[in-house]
Amino acid sequence: MNKRFLTLAFLAAFTPLTACSAGASSEAKPAQPTAAAVKKAFAERFPNRPVKSVAATPLPGIYEVVLPNRQIMYTDAKVDYLFLDANLIDVKKRESLTEARMASLSRVDWSTLPLADAVKEVRGNGKRKLAVFSDPDCPFCKKLERETIARLDNVTVYTFLYPLAQLHPDAERKSRQIWCSADRTAAWTGLMRDGKALSGPDNCATPLDKLQKLGDSLGINGTPALAFESGRLVSGAQPLEQVEAWLDEKAAK
Repeated sequence: MNKRFLTLAFLAAFTPLTACSAGASSEAKPAQPTAAAVKKAFAERFPNRPVKSVAATPLPGIYEVVLPNRQIMYTDAKVDYLFLDANLIDVKKRESLTEARMASLSRVDWSTLPLADAVKEVRGNGKRKLAVFSDPDCPFCKKLERETIARLDNVTVYTFLYPLAQLHPDAERKSRQIWCSADRTAAWTGLMRDGKALSGPDNCATPLDKLQKLGDSLGINGTPALAFESGRLVSGAQPLEQVEAWLDEKAAK
């Protein structure tokens, strides 16, 4: 049972309890500490854990703490207690505030992507745009290629070669071979969709180191990872219908 299902089940079970509740007290409430004060308290408690941001949540006395690796945790004003791997839910809206915040933190500025360093494939009129961080030895990347990308139309796909050497020791060599090919797109699609073996040199200059740094900066630690013009960044071999919907999303203003 996945985490999202459990969250919805929890909300459904407690819905009757949200229909009738006592009104809020009219008594004056003490001023809440500022986010800056909470950030200072966190730094004093954990001097070796840099903090990217601190913000108040809708829950009085509870603050969101974001670390540089996009990890979200919650704490009280004095940082006496921490909520790790928590999911803050807006019960009335039936929404996860944590999931929404994670999506916001993970957004990609499409204009900053080094598209010249990608394997480019144009399908149909190529109007829609998709960038994929992919490993040539990743079975889920091959699934994405065969079941989703190969069936897309009117899209330009930019594939950033992103070998995960710790999982697939030969993936870096294959990535170099693909980049060194006279026809990179044919080499990539032949391998990933048709199972064709690679041939040719692997000793040309490649952008692999640059792409690893890019992936690290975006918090990508697995493949495939898909970036859309809207700024959405998702991981996994997503189904065709979902990718189609995301391709048609507009960028957030």
